[in-house]
Amino acid sequence: MQNPMEKKPGVYTYIGQWPIYSVAWSVRHDKSSRLAIGSYLEDYSNKVELVQFNNDTSDFTTDSRLVFDHPYAPTNLMFFPSEDTANPDLIATSGDYLRLWEIHDDRIELKALLNSNKSSEFNSAITSFDWIECDTRRVATSSVDTTCIIWDIEREIVDTQLVAHDKEVYDISWGGFNVFASVSGDGSVRVFDLRDKERSTIIYENPIKDCPLLRLEWNKADPRFVATVGMDSNRVVILDIRFPTTPLMELCKHKGSVNAISWAPRTGRQLVSAGDDSRALIWEVVATCFQSEIIGDVEPEMCFGSMAEINQVRWSPMELDWIGIAFLNKLQILKV
Repeated sequence: MQNPMEKKPGVYTYIGQWPIYSVAWSVRHDKSSRLAIGSYLEDYSNKVELVQFNNDTSDFTTDSRLVFDHPYAPTNLMFFPSEDTANPDLIATSGDYLRLWEIHDDRIELKALLNSNKSSEFNSAITSFDWIECDTRRVATSSVDTTCIIWDIEREIVDTQLVAHDKEVYDISWGGFNVFASVSGDGSVRVFDLRDKERSTIIYENPIKDCPLLRLEWNKADPRFVATVGMDSNRVVILDIRFPTTPLMELCKHKGSVNAISWAPRTGRQLVSAGDDSRALIWEVVATCFQSEIIGDVEPEMCFGSMAEINQVRWSPMELDWIGIAFLNKLQILKV
């Protein structure tokens, strides 16, 4: 039997003009295999570029008209989260503000710049955001000013603003209609329900004192499960929200800090993680957690090596056997 760790899948590489940090896959039926990549430059002036992968030729194509300037490095990118081509073709970016951009065949235009600060043109830096598929008017953002904001992007206004944590909020993820979670420099994962805005539930606290949690992703296909990662940690912590405070399991086979995580769409059974050890690891999470007992450390199902520390990983929402990773100035898509 072939060892899954030795599997050599298709790997296709796009070499960008800049170091790449943020990555997003398009969700539209007519734009499958389209990705957006955001640069990571120390300067004010950064870039976002749309890249198209052609499955027939196994090549990437680009159009210089589908590159736009972005102030500061975008902390996150997301396309409009709907397959329906009747919806506008939009991409959202975060950084100093939340911005919405409209994609045309020959250009990309700024549609909206969302500023929550009514008294000033300055806004606290936005660390991340999530755009909910079941209610596409709503985008949730996390900020260094300890708040989370729910935006009504149709009306371009703040729907709800919550003081979410005691320190900076680093990541945010919807768990369903009205429910989201966030992680913070205070080391906690908190769950919020917009029907009761005065309260939140702490479902996990980093056992390492004074150590932030940096990454969080709710499993959209199986909302029992949430994954989180601490600062400078080689572990991915899997939580079952029905049994808070104690992790369901910890995935600890990375040899360096984990930088990014992404659940498999639609099935939600697997998770991919990537980090400073230049590896992307695919884990069978759901089947493993229902074994009567987990014996020893959980082993990854598959391992991909890259040439450098991996900054980002994103599972394709449309073609479930594709995963995108970013390192240095390279975007790679992996057939799994």
